[in-house]
Amino acid sequence: MKKLFILALSATLFAVSCKESKTDNAVTATEQEVAAQNGDTLTVSTEGSTVKWVAYHKGGLNPRFGTTQTTGHFTIDNGQLTGGTLISDLTTLLTDPASVDPAITDGKTSADLDAHLKNADFFDIEKYPTVKFEITKVEDLAAGTESKTEGANKIVSGNLTIKDKTVNVTFPAKVDITENQMSLASKFTINRQDWGLTYGTEGDPKDWMISQDVDLELNLVSNK
Repeated sequence: MKKLFILALSATLFAVSCKESKTDNAVTATEQEVAAQNGDTLTVSTEGSTVKWVAYHKGGLNPRFGTTQTTGHFTIDNGQLTGGTLISDLTTLLTDPASVDPAITDGKTSADLDAHLKNADFFDIEKYPTVKFEITKVEDLAAGTESKTEGANKIVSGNLTIKDKTVNVTFPAKVDITENQMSLASKFTINRQDWGLTYGTEGDPKDWMISQDVDLELNLVSNK
């Protein structure tokens, strides 16, 4: 029995170490002062923008992925991103059916997972229907800094509020600005437990089986 336990533990640790990182790890801090939103205001295009998420079981197994709809705006002054606010509507959260195989989930579908994520086990959208991000600082990405976001040229920091908790997150991003448009792209990972997103109580085996990592991919386009 002891040997079986050791073998199972070794297999789990191996699986944990094998998750290939395709994103930058966000740096977290306490809530910061929101940046003054100076300059021209550009509205996020809901049709031209996407926010994707990926969640995993331990070791990067059985990834579940999907999208949410996001609205908001950015401000631009003298050709530089100065601030902005994004609102993700959790009522629009959708799990891609391709990420859920009912044959290995006891018949549960992506719609079942949507309902689970939206109820009190996770986001509790009746009380907290949105996720909010407010930019606190934008800086140039230091030359030679590696990033999983191709073409990253900025470091963006902002207060990310999920449910009733706000945490400042910092991540590399590619920001392109033209006369009438701005695009922002980034791929980064957050730890869901920084916002108290747990399944059941602390230490519950159901929660332990779910990775704490959640990958986010932003592709946002805003226009004057």
